[in-house]
Amino acid sequence: MRTDRPVRRRKWGGTSAGPVALLVAALLVIWYAGAVYLNSPMLIDRYQKSAANWSAARLVTDSWSMERPVLPAPHQIARELKRSILERSITSRRSLVYHAGVTLSSAMSGFVIGALLGIALAIGIVHVATLERSLMPWIIASQTIPILAIAPMIIVVLGAVGVTGLLPKAVISAYLCFFPVTVGMVKGLRSPSKNLLDLMRNYNASDAQTLWKLRLPASVPYLFASLKIAVALSLVGAIVAELPAGAQAGLGARLLSGSYYGQTNLIWAALITASVVSASLVALVGRVERGATRRMGLQP
Repeated sequence: MRTDRPVRRRKWGGTSAGPVALLVAALLVIWYAGAVYLNSPMLIDRYQKSAANWSAARLVTDSWSMERPVLPAPHQIARELKRSILERSITSRRSLVYHAGVTLSSAMSGFVIGALLGIALAIGIVHVATLERSLMPWIIASQTIPILAIAPMIIVVLGAVGVTGLLPKAVISAYLCFFPVTVGMVKGLRSPSKNLLDLMRNYNASDAQTLWKLRLPASVPYLFASLKIAVALSLVGAIVAELPAGAQAGLGARLLSGSYYGQTNLIWAALITASVVSASLVALVGRVERGATRRMGLQP
C-alpha cells in the first residue's frame, strides 16, 4: 500500500546555515590567496632591492600585513572596521558610522522622492493613454544615461542656482529610484483581471474608486518588490553623488579619501559598510512588506 508522505529536505550538518558557512569559507580562502597573488610582486621587488633573505612563508605573512596593499586581507579589513566603527565616537569625522549617517540621509530623501514620483507616474500612465505613449519611452531612455555621467551635471546645474547640500544628492538618488517603482507599479496597477474591472464598472465605480479599492491593493506585491530595488539604488546614487562634489562627509568621501592616500583598507571598509547598510534597508522594506501584506490578508 502506497502512502504519500511529505518530503523533508535534508539540511547539511543538521542546519540550513551549513551551505552558507561552506560558501563563506571558500570565499575567504580565495580572498586570502588573491591577496598573496596581488601583493607579492611589490614585496618581491622590495626584497630584491634590499637584498633581503625571504621565503614563501615570509612572503605570505607579509602579503597579509602590508600597510597599503593592493588587495587587503579580510582580517585587515575587519581591523579597519573595528577601528573606524567601534573605537571612534559616532560624531567623529573618522567614524564610518558618522559618514554612513550622512550618506543615509541623502539616500532616504532621494528614496522618498523617487518612490512618490514613480507611483504618481505609474498612476498617470495607467489612466491616461497619452501619458503612456509620451512618457514611457522617455522614462526608459533616461536609464540609458550612465549615472556617473549625469551626476556631475546635476551637481553643477543645481549649484549654479544656489541649491547645494543634501538636495542635489537626493535628486541623483531619486533619479535611480523612480524607474523601478514606475515600471513595477504600472505592472501592478494593471494586474487585476478583466472580470474584476468589469465588475467594478457594473457597480458604477468611478476611476478613483477602482484605483483605490482594486488597483492599488492588487499592486502592493509589485510595489514592495520595486521598493526593495529602489532602496538599494538610492544608496548607490547617494554615494555616486558624493564623488564629483568632493564631499567632506559620507561614504563616498571616505572612498575618495582612501583613493587619494592609497588607503585600500579604508576603501574596502567603506564598501563593506555601504553593503551592510544597503542590505539592512532592503531587509527593513521586507519587514514592512510582511506587515502590510499580513494586515491586508494577503499572507497568513
